Amino acid sequence: LYPMNSAQPQLSAIILAAGKGTRMNSNLPKVMHHIAGRPIVEWVVDACRAAGAQRIIVVVGHSGELVRDALGNHSDVEFVEQTEQLGTGHAVDMARPVLDEHSEENVFVLCGDGPLIQSSTLATLLDTHTKAHAGGTLATAVIPDPSGYGRIVRNSEGEFERIVEQKDASPEELNIGEVNPSYYCFKSASLMNALSRVSNDNASGEYYITDVFKIMLDSGEPVGVVAAVPPEDILSINTPEDLKMVERVLVDRIGSPDASAQEESR
Repeated sequence: LYPMNSAQPQLSAIILAAGKGTRMNSNLPKVMHHIAGRPIVEWVVDACRAAGAQRIIVVVGHSGELVRDALGNHSDVEFVEQTEQLGTGHAVDMARPVLDEHSEENVFVLCGDGPLIQSSTLATLLDTHTKAHAGGTLATAVIPDPSGYGRIVRNSEGEFERIVEQKDASPEELNIGEVNPSYYCFKSASLMNALSRVSNDNASGEYYITDVFKIMLDSGEPVGVVAAVPPEDILSINTPEDLKMVERVLVDRIGSPDASAQEESR
């Protein structure tokens, strides 16, 4: 995958794990529900590690001590706390004190409730990001039912323009089948600069991490795009039914080369 050496900037990961998961009918944080015998978030940590991340920053909130207990024995994992739920951009910004805002370091940003993310996808994301000399790079997927996902808006030439969240989308934008699975790679300095310019002027009144890409483009900074992530990979977990479905996919996958690589990284 991506063995790191002195010629490459450090690679870190920020994993968002502060959500309550109110539809899970449980007092557990969503990322602490078990799938294939392990907490959901641990699968995401493994994928980051297998893709070469040397440092993993987990943003915790609701019952964060449970997440700390589950991952605290990993020497490459550290924690920051989001005490108020003000959106994904705000959650990522909680890592600002522990990242070097002026470095060329690359950092993955992922949600902790997507255990089907594969290290090979993250390696492709990093490769595209590096070759494009991008401030930020995102993955996209085309799925039959885009409900609930942010939509990928492209211009008349088919070039990426912005991500619009479902609550803010026009009827025309809601018909877009290309969606945002929330797989990102950033240059640390570019991420923190753009985050400081994100507003909460939207239907949710939240600070969205997705807004940083348009901010980067508007300031002349390249944005990379990895298209065609397999729809199966982007399944996330919001309900007990989702948990069962994702577990079936994951159990079927165990034994594949990529799953084995993630297992070996433990």
